Amino acid sequence: MPQRRRPDNGVLVIGAGIGGLCLAQGLKRAGIPCAVYERDETPESRLQGYRLHIDVTGIRAVREVLPDELYARFEATSLRPQPTVMRYDDQLALQSVLRFPEPGVNVNRMTLRRILLSGLDDVHFGKRLTRYDTDADGVTAYFADGSTARGGVLVGADGVNSPVRRQYLPHARIEDTGLRQLYGKIPLHEQTRPLFDDEMHAVYSMILGPGHTMVGVAPVAHPEPFMTCSVGLRREAIGLFDEELAGLSGERLRELALRQVDRWHPRVRAMVSSWALETVFPLVIRTSVPFAPWASSRVTLLGDAVHAMSPAAGAGANAALRDGAALAAALREGPDAAVTSGAIAAYEEAMIAHGFAAVRESAMNGHQFLGQDPLPV
Repeated sequence: MPQRRRPDNGVLVIGAGIGGLCLAQGLKRAGIPCAVYERDETPESRLQGYRLHIDVTGIRAVREVLPDELYARFEATSLRPQPTVMRYDDQLALQSVLRFPEPGVNVNRMTLRRILLSGLDDVHFGKRLTRYDTDADGVTAYFADGSTARGGVLVGADGVNSPVRRQYLPHARIEDTGLRQLYGKIPLHEQTRPLFDDEMHAVYSMILGPGHTMVGVAPVAHPEPFMTCSVGLRREAIGLFDEELAGLSGERLRELALRQVDRWHPRVRAMVSSWALETVFPLVIRTSVPFAPWASSRVTLLGDAVHAMSPAAGAGANAALRDGAALAAALREGPDAAVTSGAIAAYEEAMIAHGFAAVRESAMNGHQFLGQDPLPV
């Protein structure tokens, strides 16, 4: 008989990204049973990027959910960059400086995920959700391996391709932004450090060229010092279908990126040339389309599962962390109490407001700097 699990009056979290794990940590701190189910086989199965900027909102969320020893580890592995976003042209002439009134931190995405996984003893990888059923008493989740799980509330924290969203809110739309990014890491050592001015050790530096092409760099300190370096461009500039792009080796992806910056400043070309080839991968950038609120129930959503956005405002990870901490607070009296008291509905009202505001800001920035397709009406 297929395995059936039930966290007693607990919460089923579908997805072990940073938003789902932030929620799980908050629930553990509140003493609410919680089980997390992730479709990937391991935490390292899929590359999504190497660096995140955690702003004051994200830091506050992490502080709310983590025990002291894990929060100390978060602080110890974070880098406090210069609180600026630098904008250059393709010949490295400085165009503008945006200063942050409240500094945040740059973190290694995988390091943060490992910290958020620490101490959670009910996390299951290789669990692909196929569907769920709800009744008056709870929610049952069904997985591709034939197993099931039951809880009082089910949370879709399963990203832009969320099966929970597809079943729960089938009218919600995810659109291609028209943008593609090629990501890589540049180890910082004697040969590569001179490529970056001191001012580039900032929250983020964007180097803008013709045809809505951008090279973006940002520092990370843990577990070793490196710069993230991405080439963002319109899909038309690549000349390949996404399936073809996904099949290219790191070396071929670097060649493709170098063609995009052929006439740029030699230091910019050297940055791309310095990619560690085993770290290079492509990413299709998509966005949600804001839509009207829905009637709350025993099923809810957080992060990219509901308000996916382009990285042009640096807001996606912070929105997911905020959602995770806020939903943990809403559920602190237990799933049944959250449903009957309207706490889930209040969480969703606030989440929709801040999440879709970030979607619109990201779309506006992406359109200005990279030619992102406008949000559909």
